[in-house]
Amino acid sequence: MSINTPAPAGQHRTDPRPPDTGPGAARDYARRLRQDGGTYRGIAAAAGLAPTTVYDLVSGRRPGTPYTATALRAVTSDTLPRARLDAGGTRLRLRALHVMGHGSARIARAAGVREMTIRALVRGDARTISPQLRDTITAVYDAWWDKRAPERTRAERGAASAARRRAIAGNWCAAAALDDDQLDIPGYRPQYGWKPATGTGVAPDLRPPSRRHRKNRT
Repeated sequence: MSINTPAPAGQHRTDPRPPDTGPGAARDYARRLRQDGGTYRGIAAAAGLAPTTVYDLVSGRRPGTPYTATALRAVTSDTLPRARLDAGGTRLRLRALHVMGHGSARIARAAGVREMTIRALVRGDARTISPQLRDTITAVYDAWWDKRAPERTRAERGAASAARRRAIAGNWCAAAALDDDQLDIPGYRPQYGWKPATGTGVAPDLRPPSRRHRKNRT
């Protein structure tokens, strides 16, 4: 019978298990690096892989290999090139727009991005954001922060009501309760929650930015 004996003083046990290089390991490593703020290009450069390889791994379009898993495992958050921003301020801007009746679908059309991208930011699932997308959403926010969503049709009235209900349920504050000087500081939290807001008028329809911005991902 074998007996496990403690390691001598000053020494640490090493994990005898080899690092995971299975089909899902590369995807998990890549997604973790994305959560740490890495861009597809930054992760790829640090790991010696193609950007499309990293994107396909994260999206699940291709399975990982022992080679890609080993390459990505060697990349740490300390060595990762950072070109992304904290998404907290953007999340608060989007939630404030919901108070005014602007739902994720309407915001996505104005920003020229997918609705699921806006939804992920609103929920807080996306912790970082590209500077380009942050600027695009900020431009929408600047145009609509004190304007109500239009309710010209039954569909628009339903969408505006749904957005407001979500803001009430989440206790999200309107733009007037946000501190512009602290809004983009990581960890900032507004002091107040939901209060009804009618704004100064009806928001205009916005044309989405150029096509190159539509390709930006969170």
